[in-house]
Amino acid sequence: MSPLFHEIRRNPLLWLLVFVPVVLVAEKLKPGAHTLLFAALHAGQYMLVKASIAGAIVTNSLFMLGASFLLGGFRYHIQEFNRVGARLQAGLLFLAAVALLIPSTIGARGLSGATQFSRDLSVLLSVLLLVAYGLGLLFSLKTHRELFVGATEESEAAWPIGLALGTLAGITILVALVSEVFVASVQEAATSFGMSPAFVGFIVVALVGGAAEMAAAFSAARKNHLDLSVSIALGSAVQIALFVAPVLVLLSYFVGPAPMDLNLWPGAVGMVLLAALTAALVTNSGRSAWFVGVLVLMVYLLFAAALYLLPPQGG
Repeated sequence: MSPLFHEIRRNPLLWLLVFVPVVLVAEKLKPGAHTLLFAALHAGQYMLVKASIAGAIVTNSLFMLGASFLLGGFRYHIQEFNRVGARLQAGLLFLAAVALLIPSTIGARGLSGATQFSRDLSVLLSVLLLVAYGLGLLFSLKTHRELFVGATEESEAAWPIGLALGTLAGITILVALVSEVFVASVQEAATSFGMSPAFVGFIVVALVGGAAEMAAAFSAARKNHLDLSVSIALGSAVQIALFVAPVLVLLSYFVGPAPMDLNLWPGAVGMVLLAALTAALVTNSGRSAWFVGVLVLMVYLLFAAALYLLPPQGG
């Protein structure tokens, strides 16, 4: 069962966070509304898609993880979590960072056929990332499942798989619809305040789009369920990097005006790589305190400060 869904089911306040906004905006949503990334992909706004992907990876692996450590550390002196699961997620995240680094460093810029080379390479990388994601699920859910069972999972009876998947799918769709409305509004407001496009796409959109997951992770950390918080933070980053990004690349051949590649702005790739290394470093021991959260948040704030001051022509 998804850790996010597990925490939402336990906490009535999170149900309100997810469903009350849906009720308020449901009458204003058209049946054909798309999520932000799919709409941007369909419109060929690939820079926005890439910035949102990189920003979500960095935000989940740094801000969500660091804030969970900090909030949990305020209430508990030392917290422990499953280091095996954290190391697996951090390893997958590092793999994704390497995959994003390759098109930026081994490109054929200035040569004939450079565009086609980048597209072909991105398709190959996307397939490999999807294979790695699938094998990771097989490892954690089937062959070595016992290594990833936390105390909270052992103490509660599992829901029927059909009910769990159906409810999770419904929540996912509703959150996606609400996120589109919120993200679009925040993006316009942030731009009107003079924020750089890089800051809006990389920081603001990622923070607003991941609000529901963050609420679940923070709530779990405050209840000393840090296993759940780490799983939500790193699991979300891994899902975006190894599943969402490759799927969008492949979908661009069918719904986009032109194929999209994985050739990101070098600064964004560097931030993703540093975020993966930071996450691996702070989760290696399986223990945390509030100051560990401060260190992780400081890395995120350094990135945010640089992007906020970045001139518009550099975004």
